[in-house]
Formats: sequence, C-alpha cells, structure tokens
Amino acid sequence: MNRIAVVVPAHNEHDLLPACLTSLAAATAAVPLPVEVIVVADACTDDTAVLAAAAGVTVLTVDARNVGRARATGLTHALRDGPDGLWLATTDADSRVAPEWLLWHLTHAAAGTDLLAGTVMVDDWAGWPAALPGLYDSRYAASAAHVHGANLGVAAPAYLAVDGFRPLDHDEDRDLITRLRVAGYRVVADATCPVVTSARPDGRAPLGFSSHLDGLAGSLAA
Repeated sequence: MNRIAVVVPAHNEHDLLPACLTSLAAATAAVPLPVEVIVVADACTDDTAVLAAAAGVTVLTVDARNVGRARATGLTHALRDGPDGLWLATTDADSRVAPEWLLWHLTHAAAGTDLLAGTVMVDDWAGWPAALPGLYDSRYAASAAHVHGANLGVAAPAYLAVDGFRPLDHDEDRDLITRLRVAGYRVVADATCPVVTSARPDGRAPLGFSSHLDGLAGSLAA
C-alpha cells in the first residue's frame, strides 16, 4: 500500500467530531504515507461540515440520512484516482482512534489482509445503569464476531470487487464483510487496537451501537 483514505460519516456531530479528527491527525502523523481524511456530513443541521473543514480534512455533504450511503460516498471519492495501492479505513464521528491505528492497518495490509475488523471500547458510561458496563463487557468478550464501522479497513480492489457498501441504514459493515467472505477474500478480526467509541443513549444510526446498549439495559430492567 502506498496511500490511505479514512472515511468518517457524520450526522450532527458538532460535539464529538473534533476529538475524532484530533485522534486521526495523530494517527496520520505516525505513518509514512499520504493519508486523506474524508468527513461525509450527512443531513446535518449543525456546523459539522464547518468544523471538519476548519480541521483541514476533505468534506463531502449528502442528504441521505443513511450511514451505508454516507460511507459509500466517502469511499467513492477516495477511489477517484483508482484502487491501486489504496487502503480504505473507516471510523465514526463519535469515536477516537489510537495513535498507532493506521500503522496497525498497514501491518495487516502488508500481510495480505483484504478486510480488517477491529473492536471498540467504551470509556464513559454516563447515563446508563451501573450494572450495564459489566454486562456489556461479558457479552462482548463471549462473542467471536465483532464488526464495527468505527474500526474497519479494506483493500480498495477487494472493496470494489464486491461493489462496496450498500445503502443500508444499519449493519452496512456486516453486509460488506459477509459478501467479502462469500467471495473468498481474507477477512481478519484483530482485537489488539480498539477504537474508543461513545456510549451515548441518543445514537445516530437506527439499530446501531446505542440501540444495542438500550437492549442490554432493558434486559437488566427485566
């Protein structure tokens, strides 16, 4: 790989996007390759796009209110010069990557990984029942299949071969991985470089992470 693009879909992310972009700047500084960070401001009614532009990243605006379409829009832009030598990564606007995050992606890319699926972790459980973090951690540890658009990377030729992200309003990441596996591509899960993500109760995607947490909280109440 000789270049990287990172796509960040964002819907009304005034509060959390700056920390995401700061973390991506640190990760970008750690790699010896050109990195384009692309924020896709989707149906925003706040100054998400203005904040992203002020941070010096590429900004695209769409009015889809659909995370699959937003990710696909960003990746299509990243692919405007073709797929050769390009590694595509995605995270979310309410998440923060580690300084070594892109180095971790490049290590997997060099080893022949076609798609890299990483994990997430939560560092702030404010607003949730006190017992929820323990239940979440136990369920998360017991699962062998973690798929998060907040921590995903894919080789550009593999992405194009399966026609990329579909315009789904949730689980667009799982859908992409399923199609890559069926097509025989090498999908690798690695929990060694988690992304810190928000546990806010008011999530942006239906049936997304906050919906999952809400379901767990409901099981505690029951």
